[in-house]
Amino acid sequence: MTQNRIITALTTFLLFWLLLWGCAKKPVSVPEHESPDEILFSGAEKLFQTKSYKKAFQAYNDYLVQYPDTAIAPAALMKIGDIYSATGDYSEARKAYTRLIDKYPDSFIVQEAMVEILFTFFYQDRYDEVIKNASDVLTKINSRIPLFRAYALLGDAYLQTGSFIDAVSSYTQAYKKSKGLLETQNITAKLKQAVKKLDLPDIEYLLKQLDGNIPRNYLMYQLGLKKIEQRDYEGSVTALTEFVTRFPEDENLYQAKILLEKLKNNTVFRHSTIGCLLPLSGSYKIIGEKALRGVELALSVFDSQHQDTSINIIIKDSCSDSDKAVLSVREFFQEEVAAIIGPIFTAESAALEAQEKGIPILVLTQKDNITDVGENVFRNFLTPKMQVHSLVSYAVNDLGMKNFAILYPEENYGMKFMKLFWDEVIAQGGKVAGLESYNSTQTDFADPIKKLTGLYYEIPEDLEEPENSEDITVEDIGDNSDGANQEENAADDNEEIEPQPIIDFEAIFIPDALKTAGLIIPQLTFHDVTGVQLLGTNLWHSQKLVIMAKQYAQGAVMPDGFFEYSKSADVKNFVQIFQKTFGEKPGFIEAIAYDSAMLLFESASKQDIRFRSELINEIISLKDFQGVTGHTCFDQDREAVKKLFLFKLKGKRFIEIN
Repeated sequence: MTQNRIITALTTFLLFWLLLWGCAKKPVSVPEHESPDEILFSGAEKLFQTKSYKKAFQAYNDYLVQYPDTAIAPAALMKIGDIYSATGDYSEARKAYTRLIDKYPDSFIVQEAMVEILFTFFYQDRYDEVIKNASDVLTKINSRIPLFRAYALLGDAYLQTGSFIDAVSSYTQAYKKSKGLLETQNITAKLKQAVKKLDLPDIEYLLKQLDGNIPRNYLMYQLGLKKIEQRDYEGSVTALTEFVTRFPEDENLYQAKILLEKLKNNTVFRHSTIGCLLPLSGSYKIIGEKALRGVELALSVFDSQHQDTSINIIIKDSCSDSDKAVLSVREFFQEEVAAIIGPIFTAESAALEAQEKGIPILVLTQKDNITDVGENVFRNFLTPKMQVHSLVSYAVNDLGMKNFAILYPEENYGMKFMKLFWDEVIAQGGKVAGLESYNSTQTDFADPIKKLTGLYYEIPEDLEEPENSEDITVEDIGDNSDGANQEENAADDNEEIEPQPIIDFEAIFIPDALKTAGLIIPQLTFHDVTGVQLLGTNLWHSQKLVIMAKQYAQGAVMPDGFFEYSKSADVKNFVQIFQKTFGEKPGFIEAIAYDSAMLLFESASKQDIRFRSELINEIISLKDFQGVTGHTCFDQDREAVKKLFLFKLKGKRFIEIN
């Protein structure tokens, strides 16, 4: 080969690799006057570009056999490795790349071959192999493109293995080696993806370790978001303020400013002011007034106990109207209240607005899933779930019962309690041995009671067996000629034996109001369902039970959220003060409103509370608030966890079960 031919070949080869390892990997352009080796290589290239891999493989292989020592020979071997990789034969691809490295160690495409070996491991999901081999490869390469590709691939491998902090570090190195819009955009997208997966300690660590602006802007913005998730609003304000100041051109600038505005709203409130939202007019006026008396008494007691702290309450009427409740919450926001007590019957709409405004709200409602609205919403009320938990725990742990029956009305209240009770029995290792429903309008409950005890459906004749049939022998039958015996046996056969109820349960749960439960309980005894424990809801805790069910309800057990005759000193003191102030005895509504108000007063009055988020954390961290409705704390869903009062009917009185 002449010197000009060699120069031409080298020039062609350089042009080939510049184009091959660019973004588009275009085919090599060759001069008009091609040598036989160039023609063969050019033909192989065209086959490769059209994905005719089988023919291209043969052409590259022919080239290597005929021209193993040309300057383009390493490129032919590289393409053979690429064909293996493109067709999924990664083991053979590695062999081809390794052969290139060993046979042509001085070729500048050796560095690319090293990187391609890493890719074959990645394509096989062998991410640990990529990470293991990359450290050695990175020490042997110094060209920009191979370094960029190796660092980007290493970041991908770390991302797949959950090593997000290492992924960010690798992507950062790739970013520094990127050149051109496409490379920069691609690696930036990967970098953002990895940063979003970092936890708070990792972000703080990287901000201390990494220099320069990249990826500090992404890290700083993500730090602000993570601080919000942790309810560290003060830290979030600091991080986002620094982000806005240092990176005024960042794409997340607008969103960061919106977040800062919301965070500032969270910090502006009056610690000593609590909003009170109750139905003080309309259909539920009586209930609203009962709750208000509880709140007002709590304020009076709190002020007398804390001479150096003053609490102010702003009272608004929800009118039992959702729109009015929302408007009231907005007014509370303008009045900078620290938190809200209530409402009772418009809880969902008020809770949604309070969540939007960032105001903690303690609702007094049984509304399903109310705390799912958001982290600002708490509930302190007597719920069906609390009741069934108390009942089943007592029956299983104190009475040693395992088998239960449920007799429930076919309406929302009954079906809700039935499902909760069944789940609780199973959770505590028990068994539901019987389940029957009834129409809430009926007054005769014979059919559902018989179904529970196996008396409703007659036994088919072909399944009936004579009593003690297994003991009958030929001798027992006797002489058929004995007419007297025949007549006697015939008379015995004509006697109908009254079937007995099958009671395979130890307790029966009837989740219904007294109007119906008071009719059912005597009928249970009439149908011989005796010796079982009666279990009811808080609706049974009334003297009406004694009047309606009389002696049949003796021993019945039910929960409630308040007991005015409790032996607790706190309850006795509360009842005494309430009766002296308002001239009547308090009930559950007055008591739960009193406890809720006292809980918020004590939490909001703490001097170190600077943010509403800190007030939320303070409420959540309550371990054992001692109130007149019992010990109270909140679970992770901000639902009150209470040990309810349990009662047993004895004579004409309800006895508190310790």
